[in-house]
Amino acid sequence: MSPIDHFSYGIITPVLAYAMSSVGSMLGLLLASRARLVEGRERGFWLAGAAIALGGTGIWTMHFIAMMGFGVRGTVIRYDVPLTVASALLAVVVVGAGLFLVSYHGERIAYLLGGGLLTGVGVAGMHYLGMIAMNMSGHVSYDPLVVTLSVLIAIAAATVALWFTIRVTGAVKRIGAALIMGIAVTGMHYTGMFAMAVDVHETTAPLTGSKGIDFLLPLIVGISLITVGLLLAVMLSPSERELRGEEEYLSRTEAEKSDEGAPSANLFGTPRG
Repeated sequence: MSPIDHFSYGIITPVLAYAMSSVGSMLGLLLASRARLVEGRERGFWLAGAAIALGGTGIWTMHFIAMMGFGVRGTVIRYDVPLTVASALLAVVVVGAGLFLVSYHGERIAYLLGGGLLTGVGVAGMHYLGMIAMNMSGHVSYDPLVVTLSVLIAIAAATVALWFTIRVTGAVKRIGAALIMGIAVTGMHYTGMFAMAVDVHETTAPLTGSKGIDFLLPLIVGISLITVGLLLAVMLSPSERELRGEEEYLSRTEAEKSDEGAPSANLFGTPRG
């Protein structure tokens, strides 16, 4: 019998993980939709916010909450702090790279697929880097076929997520897309977890690293502050309708100015003056 228990706290950890992934995905879609309406540096700011929401909240935080329910009988688990932090940064960076790629070249299928490949492989790398960060009294091994499946799921999920960020509009569609993204991200996580096998052995040497619970309070505080900040940015900025209305107004104004500045013609069709 395997010593691994993926649901040591019951259903609460997968449910919370899925909820966090969906919330992060929803916020990321909102921020990405604002990026579609602006240009230059302002677009970059919105895309960076979307990367933090999707990569930080929707993917990495979901991963860590799910890991709170992970246990191995016969050993305690400690987390290497630098590697755990590095996995969080990796998630944000690869999602940001994919978002920037499709935001500026998303109309071309090659860029969408390339962005999905880059982001998917990066997200899978984040997951397994987070697994490497675990210290326990045992030998860890992975099933290569299941690992490959988890990477393919990550690439497919990332490609669909990037497509959603450049195509989905409207609150109802965004909610549906966020729920689908939550399922994909959570599914990829647990697929990768089931690829893992542990052969526990006794050791008298103390394990290095921090308890998972030690990350929990800073994680909750940090994610809460970031989420509130991003939500305030969305709420205080002009809505999509206002931005589109302003764009249409400026276009009409420029057209009217062009018409007024054009030389009038006489009866023979030649310009006067």
